[in-house]
Parts: sequence; C-alpha cells; structure tokens
Amino acid sequence: MKHLFRGLFLAATMICCSFQQAMAQQQLPPIPVDPNVRIGQLDNGLTYYIRKNALPANRADFYIAQKVGSIQEEANQRGLAHFLEHMCFNGTTHFPGNSLTSYLAKIGVKFGENLNAYTAIDETVYNISNVPVQTPGAIDSCLLILHDWSNDLLLDPKEIDKERGVINEEWRTRMSAMQRLQEKLLPQMYEGTKYATCFPIGTMDVVMNFKYQTLKDYYEKWYRPDLQGIVVVGDINVDDIEAQIKKIFADIPAQPNAAKREYYPVNDNKEPIVIIEKDKEQPHIQVLVFNKHEATPTDQKNNMGYLVQNYATTLISNMLNARLSELAQTANPPFIYAGAYDSDFFVAKTKDAFTGIVVCKEGAVDSGIASLLRETERARQFGFTESEYTRARAEYLRQLESAYNERDKRKNEEYINEYVRHFLDKEPIPGIENEYAIINQVAPAIPVAALNQMMQELVTDSNLVVAILAPEKEGMVIPSKEAILNTIKEVKSEKLTAYVDKVSTEPLMAEKPKGGKIVSEKENKQFGTTELTLSNGVKVILKKTDFKADEIQMKGVSLGGSSLFPDSEIINIKELNDVIGVGGLGNFSKVDLEKVLAGKKASVKAGIGNLTEAVNGSCSPKDFETLLQLTYLTFTAPRKDVDAFTSYKNRAKASLQNQELNPMVAFSDSIQAAIYNKHPRAIRLKADMVDKIDYDKIMSMYQDRFKDASDFTFIFVGNVDTAKDKALIAEYLGALPAINRKETFKDNKMDMRKGIYKNEFIKQQETPKTSVLVLYNGTCKYDLKNSILMDMTSQILDLVYTEKVREEAGGTYGVYVGGDISRYPKENAYVQIIFDTAPSKKAELMKIIFAEADKLGISGPSEANLSKVKEYMLKKYTENVKENSYWLKAIDEYLLTGMDITKNYETTINSVTAKDIQKFAADLLKQKNEVEVTMTSPETK
Repeated sequence: MKHLFRGLFLAATMICCSFQQAMAQQQLPPIPVDPNVRIGQLDNGLTYYIRKNALPANRADFYIAQKVGSIQEEANQRGLAHFLEHMCFNGTTHFPGNSLTSYLAKIGVKFGENLNAYTAIDETVYNISNVPVQTPGAIDSCLLILHDWSNDLLLDPKEIDKERGVINEEWRTRMSAMQRLQEKLLPQMYEGTKYATCFPIGTMDVVMNFKYQTLKDYYEKWYRPDLQGIVVVGDINVDDIEAQIKKIFADIPAQPNAAKREYYPVNDNKEPIVIIEKDKEQPHIQVLVFNKHEATPTDQKNNMGYLVQNYATTLISNMLNARLSELAQTANPPFIYAGAYDSDFFVAKTKDAFTGIVVCKEGAVDSGIASLLRETERARQFGFTESEYTRARAEYLRQLESAYNERDKRKNEEYINEYVRHFLDKEPIPGIENEYAIINQVAPAIPVAALNQMMQELVTDSNLVVAILAPEKEGMVIPSKEAILNTIKEVKSEKLTAYVDKVSTEPLMAEKPKGGKIVSEKENKQFGTTELTLSNGVKVILKKTDFKADEIQMKGVSLGGSSLFPDSEIINIKELNDVIGVGGLGNFSKVDLEKVLAGKKASVKAGIGNLTEAVNGSCSPKDFETLLQLTYLTFTAPRKDVDAFTSYKNRAKASLQNQELNPMVAFSDSIQAAIYNKHPRAIRLKADMVDKIDYDKIMSMYQDRFKDASDFTFIFVGNVDTAKDKALIAEYLGALPAINRKETFKDNKMDMRKGIYKNEFIKQQETPKTSVLVLYNGTCKYDLKNSILMDMTSQILDLVYTEKVREEAGGTYGVYVGGDISRYPKENAYVQIIFDTAPSKKAELMKIIFAEADKLGISGPSEANLSKVKEYMLKKYTENVKENSYWLKAIDEYLLTGMDITKNYETTINSVTAKDIQKFAADLLKQKNEVEVTMTSPETK
C-alpha cells in the first residue's frame, strides 16, 4: 500500500487548496472498495451488492433502492412517488392483495418494524429486515418480493382507491407547523427549480383524484433496472444469492430508450436571501442559516481527497459546535440552542451547505442570529486553535478506533446503509479496516491550518440563505427582512477577536480515593455472573459477554427515588435530573469536563426516578477506570455552578414560553389529567414554574439520594476483564460513602383512574384533525406469563387495527397500541390505543376500536394472528439475548421484582393459547376502568 499512502500525504497537503480544484488537478489514488462486498450488474442494468455477515445469526436484510423520488413527478403526479411506495404492499404478481405482508408476518417479519419503505425527493428505498434465513423458502420469497417491487406491481384500482384514504390520513397526521413552514420555504429557497414543489407527501387534490393510469405511467417510466440496486447482507451464501439474483431478475427488460434521470441544479445567489414564515402552531423561533457551496461531483467521490474532505468538515462542525455549546452555558445565553453541520443544501443533493441552526428567545431574534453568524465568522477569520483541533481529532480517532474494534460485531443494517448510499450517491465504501488505516495515517499529517483554510471555503461572502420559522402570535415581534440583512452586514463588519481556548492540564481526579476491599465473591449460575460484596456494603455483579469488543454497560441502582420527597417539591423533582448535570463534576464545569474527556469513550449519568436512584454509564474496556472515576465523582462531587444554572433557567423559560401553541400539548395535558386524576405529581413544567426551581434544594435532594452507597447494586455487562477490573472496582466503588441506611420507596398513590371517564374537547387547529386515546387499566399479577400475554395482546390488537381501521376503513395512517404491567408501587396493567383521523370518521372508527377490543375478550385472537405474534417474539428473543443491554435489563429486573425474564421465555411463548389471550383481555376489560380522551378540530364546511 506504499503508493496509496504517498497519495494520502498528497491529499493531506492539498487540503489547503480548494478541494474541487485539487481533486480535479491532482492524480490522487482512488479510495479502495471493501473487498468483502460483491458488487455486480446484470445485463438489464440492475446493480446488486451482496455481503456475508454473521450478526445477527441466521438473519439477513433485503433492500431495493431506487434512484427516483418525488423530484421526478409532473404537476399532475404530485404525491404519486409516495403513493406508489404504499402500493408495493398492496398487491404484486406473486403476492396479490395483502399476501405479501401476511406471508412475512408468518415468518416473524413485522410490518412497520422489519418491513418498511420511505420515499424522499431523490430516492425511494424498500426494506425487508431481520429475515430468518433458516426458514425454508424465506430467501427465495424475499428476492421474489424485491423482483415484484421492481417490475411487477398489480396496481389494482380497488386497492388504489382504498389507499387514498390511508395517505390522506398520513398527510393529516404529518401536517404539523414545521411541515407547513417547510412547504412555504421551498418555493423561495429554490425559486424557478423543480425543488420548489417537491415534498413527497404531495397534494391531497392529486392523491384523492388522480387517474389510475397516471400512477401506472410513473411506475412504468421510473421503476426500471438501470435505476435500481439490490442489497442483501446477512448470514447467507454469497454465491447462492448472486445466482438467485441473476435468475430471478433476468426477466426484467432493459429500457435503452428510457427517460434520462436528471439531477437538477440549484441557483447561486450573490445577495443574501432572507425568508420569514410564521405558523399559529409553531412553538419556537427557529432560524436556519445556509452557506451554500458546490457539492462534490459523484465521479470524484471515489478520490482519496473526498475522504480527507469528510474528515475535515466533520471536525470543523464539531469544533464550532463545542464553541456554541460553551456560549450556551453562559449566565445570559444569546439563544436557546445553536449548532452547525455541513451537508446537502436542505433538500437538494446537487448543492451543499454549511448550515447553522439557532433557536432564538422571544424578543432576542436579532441577537440570536447575530451570535450564530458571529461565531461562524470568527471561525472563518481566525480559524480554530491547535488545542481545539487536538481534542476534536482525538475524539474522531477514538470513535474510529471503536468502530474498528467492533469490525467483527457489526450488524447487517450498518453495512446495508453504507451500500445503499454507495448505490444512490456514490459515497465511498472502503470498509472499516481500510478507513481505519487510511485516516490514522493521514490525520496526523493534516495541520489545523488546513482546516482553517477550508473553513474559508465553506463560508463565503455570497450564497447565503437565512430562513426564519416563527410562531404567528399576537404581540410577538419578528425582525423584518431589512433588519436581518442589516444584522448580516453588521456582523461582517464587526472587529472580532480570536477565540481563546481555556484548557486545563488537571487530571479528572488529582488523587485516587482510599479504596475499600472485596469481602466476598461468588458465582451465580442463573445469569452467568460474578457477584462481589465490597467493604462499604456495595454489591457488584459482573457479566462478561463477547457480544461487543468495545463496550461495557453499567447500572448502579438503589431503592427510594423521588417517592421519598413530598408532593410540594414536585417542580424540583421534575427538574432535578437536568439541573444536577449543568454544573459538571469535581473541579470541572460541564464545558471543561467535555474537554478533559476528549478521546475517551466513557460516560456516566445520574438519574433519580420515582422508585429508584441510579447511575447509568458505558465505556470501552480501556477506559474502564475513567468510567469508575466518573461514577465516584457523581456520588461524591456534584459541582454547583450558579452561572450554568442561571443559563439553564433562561433557556428553559424561553423554550417553554410558547409551548402551548402546539395543539398536541393540550392533548397530552388532558391525557395526564384524565389518567392520573390531576394528581399533583402528574404535571408538566411550564414557563411560569421555572423561577420556582430551587438550586440549593435540588443539590440537597441529590446529595441525600447519593450519600449512602451501601444499598446500591452495580451491574456491569460487556467485555469485562473480571480479574483485572476487580481491583479497580474495589478502589473506586469500595470508596463510595456509606451510612448503612435501610430504606425503600414510598407509595404516593399516583394511581390510574378507576371507573369510566370520557373527555372530549374542541381545540382549533390549522389542519382539521381528531386525536383519540383509549386506555384500559386494572390490577394484574406481575409475572412472566402475564408480561408475555400483555405483549401479545398489544401486538394482536395492532394487527387487527391495521387491517380493520387502516386498510379496510382507510381511516388512519396507523393505530398505536401499547401496553405494560408493573410490579410497584402496586401490581397494575394497562393497554392504550392512540390514533389520529378526520373528524368525520371518528365515530365510525371508534365503533371498530371498541368492537375489536371486546371481541378479543370474548372470542380471543385468530390462530393466524397468534402464530404471527409468536413467531415475531421468538425471533426477537434470539436477537435480544445477544445484546448487552438485554442482560443488563434482565439482571436489573430480577433484582427489583424477582422476575427472571430469561428463564422459560421461549417455552412460555410456545405454550400460550388463544384462550389464554382471551382470558387475559377479558380479565382486564371486565374491571371497567376505561379512559377516553378526544381532541377535535372541526372541519370547515
């Protein structure tokens, strides 16, 4: 690879020049293609990518990516690219009607989770994920489905007409303030181009009235093999898959005289474009600042300079974001939030933009925009410092190292995403081995001066677009376009000074604690763990796994939580977890803590829940000591920072000031009040409550919960080196304070409402809509079987409502069904059903909702639906048991409730009958505890 690395050093030096010029002029080596992926093309133009990958075991993902989207639509087709995506699930030559979704459900592939698709402006992508390839016929069937999506849709007029209602309801659900504002932006940002009217949802006039042939015309014109890519990754035989692709897809004809697939250019602008749009339901003042610049042509993306360019833009964004985050921590921050990144110019691939986002405080829009522009301009004029770059590079390389360490543990979806982007956009796919070697070789050779030069190319004196998305609210003053243009000029002419990076050389802990001792050690065969007891009473459970090479997950937990605080402290209880983190730890502010941890993979966060207090964290094995140091400081040295707290209050108050403009807040508030009967602990923080947050009281409450570690149990799951890590555990966790309290949580009687309750209210909205919640609750024994029965009941209702409410009635985009059972503070169960619909359809749909729930409690589920749910749950279980998070949860659950979710899980699932489901549903329904909340915005005649 000597010639390759000579080219890399050339790429590192050319970063000081214009990237586009340098890549055109220099003969840089190409980026290698990962040798583990097989790429080929059929005679008809269809491209395919195949890779053998063992994780998850016995699973594979099947994708088809199309280089077409809503940008290809004519005026009379607006919304049809997206409509066509829906029709792919409603009948193909080999899978008519709903047999496609039904077949996949039978083998455990769940619609919405494993079977899905999306339509974007320039692309449409379909996926069948986590397919159990050991199931006979599964591989051939999935390839046949991809084949039919490519060329053999039925487009049955009856199915088309049924789907019109579904998409109309999807539009209704998605038509938020932000969606409306973005639709107003496009014609002004992309004036005179096809991007002006290209959102995939289209217009409902077209969706509800297009002629069948119009949809077929789009399909025949654009769904063709030269624009399609098949991607298969998983536990498969590559040769066999390739042979099958060649056999199955060979009958799709090439289209040598097909319409050209155009990529539409975006106009440049010398003078700034300022756009101001308002909406009555927009709760924040959000400003987007685009610095447009040329996108890298796809034929140059395989050039080594492109890899270096991506490295540079990532670090530039990260360093500027760190500065903006630091500014947000000041006592009187100029904005609620600000950030920056370099990517596509909003919706267009053919132009890039260095983009800034700032969420402004009401009455301070000018200063918020000016602050973002000023920090961007400061970076452009003076660049970044050596110390900033050292930290950013260390963090980037650490993340790359982690990915490299996990190279044999990568999941199918990670490869899939890379190959889809390579097919659609020619993004490089060198493979982590090559990328790790290349970047580690080239990064040290790229000086900070090179990135500073690049910053001047990303942000210039032209091609600026500023978009302000604001609430339409009486009395709110938004600066005029002229005022914004003046702000831009003023910032450009300001005499700025270079950023000063304040860096501490102090270690995270200057002195190590006087550690404790391990007083007992035993093996637990039930979970395959080692259990330690330390001299201060702390219990430690270690479970070594080989699921990930570079991960250890941690949880330390104790009973009590906020339940032990009085109801009168509810505002402090609500804000405790957020407020406690603003000050940092030990001698380090939050900003300085991020700096000292740069290049390390270790994080810890404390949290006080209703029943428990806990510390959660994760790290790489080599940063295990850092994880323990952070844990020790979390207990012993929470840092008070009055300026940071003042900043938090300022930003929180500004963020909450217009929250009620979003109508869904009223819906959520009504649900909380209905379910918990206006319990004092069931409140939402409002702007006028922020000044009541008591910092000293919160510090005292926090210290009370963490001053005694003797009743904490710490769980570590992952690539633990038990022999080596035990000494560090004794040193740090054994030194935690202990006063040997004996305590548990308190029942504050925050129970779900009993009896039947109904609240239906009118809330005017810009888009007429009815939102409904139905909740059933009652007592239920807490054990493994009932937990499984609750999961099955929810999934079965989801299947039924998808069929009856979405597909047959065309009444909603989707019905959410979710349920749970709880052990503490008392045994309880609930099932909730949530959906949006047109106000005129509400009565009809409610009949179906109630009838199907009652039917489940009387007759039980169909054997077909029960079988589908069982198959999915068994498949999911075999995937879960290979995750560190699953075992952390399992051990934590057992410690808290005594329920072992790992024991007899599969046996219990297989033993469940339709009668079991019927009885479980009936037992819950017969308690007649039912809450119904409906929010309606009437349709105008």
